[in-house]
Amino acid sequence: MSATDAARLSFRDPVAARALGRRRSAMDRFITIFCLAATAVGLFFLASILTTLFWRGFAALDWTVLTTEFRPTTYGDDTLPKGGLLHAIVGSLIQVSLATLVGTPIGLLVGTYLAEYARDSALGNAVRFVSDILLSAPSILIGLFIYQLVVLPIGGFSGLAGVLALAIIVIPVVVRTTEDMLQLIPATLREAVIGLGAPKWKMILLVCYKAAISGIVTGVLLAVARIAGETAPLLLTSFGNNVVSFDLMRAMASLPISIYQQANSGFPDLIAIAWAGALLVTLGVLAINIIARVLLRKKS
Repeated sequence: MSATDAARLSFRDPVAARALGRRRSAMDRFITIFCLAATAVGLFFLASILTTLFWRGFAALDWTVLTTEFRPTTYGDDTLPKGGLLHAIVGSLIQVSLATLVGTPIGLLVGTYLAEYARDSALGNAVRFVSDILLSAPSILIGLFIYQLVVLPIGGFSGLAGVLALAIIVIPVVVRTTEDMLQLIPATLREAVIGLGAPKWKMILLVCYKAAISGIVTGVLLAVARIAGETAPLLLTSFGNNVVSFDLMRAMASLPISIYQQANSGFPDLIAIAWAGALLVTLGVLAINIIARVLLRKKS
């Protein structure tokens, strides 16, 4: 029943109108209680995960974990040196940094094209559609694509393949954020710059980018936060190793792969190091998201 019908009913039949009001109030209370209960359940599981992660992660995290490479298990023999995650930290920093450097310019240019040159064109709609599909595609499919395109022709796993897989994940995130931020800029600002005789490329570079810089940087940081914890594509591309390596043409370690391998090892000390690695990834992603939210708030 619409609001107009309810108003008419209140004049014709006050008793029915009060009954209708009671039903609506009861339904409103039910929906409110249901939403609060669902929120409480979600927060309970989230708090349980974070509590377990921080409790077990901080217990295993020390300077040795951060400064030493992998070593075979020392379980039952405290005289042997304890291994760490230095190789995985270095590998993750290299792959995430290079993937961001490769994917960000491509995503920025594509997003600029969609926002400034192809808003209503058929090609622009097709590119936007493909970008949206890529944004929601399972990362394992991207890893399989790079496996067929790079790993098999090269003849082995490599850090380069991992960089390419992560860069493909970065591109659609930056495309979507760049397009959205540029479309928020008022058309009058563009018209004013063009009216002064500036070419369109200079208007985009000196005015639009400057106005949208906070949102664009936020999108890049969100893309970095996403690829920092990706495991599936790296299993098929860089695969991982147990030593610090800077050679992109050989297998390269990463934190997600090391966490996966050591958590499945069955040895308590290696599992503890896996918890420390999971904590490092979580803290890194948390820091990136906080920075992104601060930048977005300033933009707003």
